[in-house]
Amino acid sequence: MSRLFTPMTLRGVTMRNRVFVSPMCQYSSEGGFPTEWHLVHLGSRAVGGAALVMQEATAVSADGRISPVDMGIWSDEHAQRLSRITRFIKAEGAVAGIQLAHAGRKASTAPPWEGGGAVGPEAGGWQPIAPSAIPFSPAYPMPREMTVDDMDQVCDQFIAAARRSVQAGYEVVEIHAAHGYLLHEFLSPLSNHRTDEWGGSLENRMRFPLRVAEAVRDVWPARLPVLVRISATDYVDGGWDLEQAIEFARRMKASGIDLIDCSSGGAVPESKPPVGPGYQTPFSAAIRARVGIPTAAVGLITEPCQAETILVTGQADAVLLARELLRDPYWPLRAAHRLQADIRWPKQYERARPPV
Repeated sequence: MSRLFTPMTLRGVTMRNRVFVSPMCQYSSEGGFPTEWHLVHLGSRAVGGAALVMQEATAVSADGRISPVDMGIWSDEHAQRLSRITRFIKAEGAVAGIQLAHAGRKASTAPPWEGGGAVGPEAGGWQPIAPSAIPFSPAYPMPREMTVDDMDQVCDQFIAAARRSVQAGYEVVEIHAAHGYLLHEFLSPLSNHRTDEWGGSLENRMRFPLRVAEAVRDVWPARLPVLVRISATDYVDGGWDLEQAIEFARRMKASGIDLIDCSSGGAVPESKPPVGPGYQTPFSAAIRARVGIPTAAVGLITEPCQAETILVTGQADAVLLARELLRDPYWPLRAAHRLQADIRWPKQYERARPPV
């Protein structure tokens, strides 16, 4: 029996298999609201057989967006409009997930196809906030160093966003603490130069991300799982690394977090990840083995046998696919055929199903 196509249960939620859609920004929202694009994009991955369809990084505040055209959930109207998407995902047998995020010093930038870089106030931009007043790069806006009041406000925004996510019909929430965005900025000594209780030692740098994770766990229904995406390393000497990530994962586990989504990098532009097939999987394996918490592997996982091997050898409990699912929304259907696993096909597509 294929491990990739066995169900996985976290708390009271069972995913039909272990192929998860990695959250991928679409830069196609209007005022933070979803468009028809999002319904088709996310809905097609549910139709294609993925078990958990995770929505892109969804900002907890307007100023927490990466770009002015990013998704958000800072009002009840945002939640109401998103509910159409969650209903469709569930109707196709998948679980609807949402990644809650704050971009920190990487906020107020242009979409990739517009070159990235800072978006000024005249074009709808704003001044970002960050642990320290250090820009991500010369092309990015200068952030304002956060005050304790700012931290209180951001934590409250995560709480409100989590509550709205429940109202919108999401059954899994993921906290984004990776890729150089706000919570990762607190964790990494490369971006956190604070000298107060929120910076310096590992304990201090973990303090605000832990506070946010615990606050979300407290308001998220006990029967539903909370995931955290981390960058396991900055790939820079003196930065965030795997040993610190393992300690952070231990604290996450103690706070009731159910799974660690193991990515890497993004803190600084000069990092040089050793990119190759499955290059981040060792982080998932290490955290799973040393912390005893379920993990998910992500990053250049493209082939069914590769994904199966990751799970069978105990390197992760699930795999998240990103660009491969952009190329082929029906990858799970094809993978199931390759691995001779039984998988539900939409009745509308049954006549195209190849014989097992």
